[in-house]
Order: sequence, then C-alpha cells, then structure tokens
Amino acid sequence: MKNLLIGAALLASSSVAFADAPGGPNCGWGNMLFEGQSGIGPHFLATTTNGTSGNATFGMTSGTNGCSVDGKLTYGGKKMVSALFDEFSADVAAGDGQALNAVAVAYGVPKQDRAAFASLAHRNFSVLFPSENVTADDVASKLEALMKSDARFAQYVI
Repeated sequence: MKNLLIGAALLASSSVAFADAPGGPNCGWGNMLFEGQSGIGPHFLATTTNGTSGNATFGMTSGTNGCSVDGKLTYGGKKMVSALFDEFSADVAAGDGQALNAVAVAYGVPKQDRAAFASLAHRNFSVLFPSENVTADDVASKLEALMKSDARFAQYVI
C-alpha cells in the first residue's frame, strides 16, 4: 500500500512540477491552440497535440513553432518534498526509506549516491525539521542549501 501511495504522489507531483518544457514554454501547435488556458485538460491536450503531430520536435530542430532549445531544463524537486512531506520526514528521521529515495531521484541524485544523500539528510534532521510547524517549502529550501554546501550534491541543485 505504501508503494501505491508513493507512486501516486510521484505521478501527482510530476504533473504539477514547474519545469521548463522541452523546447520552451511556448513550443508547438498545442501551446498555440490552447494559449491562455490552464488546468490539466488544456495542458494534456496541448501535450498530446504536440506529441502526436511531432511539431514540437520539428520546431526545436528548425527554430520554428515558438520553440527554442536555449533554455535550461529544470525539475521542481521541491514539489516532491511537498507531495511526500509526512513520509519524507519519517524517512529522514530513520535515515532510509522510499520517500527519501523518491526525493533523491527527483533531484537527479544517481543510485550510487543515494545512501550518502540519505545520510546527509539524516545527520541534518534538526536543521531540516527544527519544529513541528515547519513547512515543506522550508524543508526543501534547507535541503537544497545543505546540498549546495556538499561538493557531491551541489551539482543537483540549481
């Protein structure tokens, strides 16, 4: 059951992550057709339109359709901390767990460094969770600061 919940949180957080889209935020006919709309429906339809017609790929290679490959792709690892907040705090306290691993994956930490990531978080539990009123955004910001100060993990935080 825990795997199902973590999987659902991964899916939900990935659908709302604030990342630069491949080709840029205005890339493809789908974005043109659904310009100005928000919500899962228009985003899904824009992505489907871009994917099924291949126009975003064409636009990225030709520099047309509002596409550009100049921007840096990003992923909001902070959203993963928010989605798994309770499980993440328990895993950090224990020094291991699926939510802690999921956050490491969201930040792009490779498999061989995940135990060290878990150790970093565990050693700094009181920094990450100074009180029971701490927010997920506070924890994510502190985690990123810890990662930036560690040579092994600084490369995974923008």
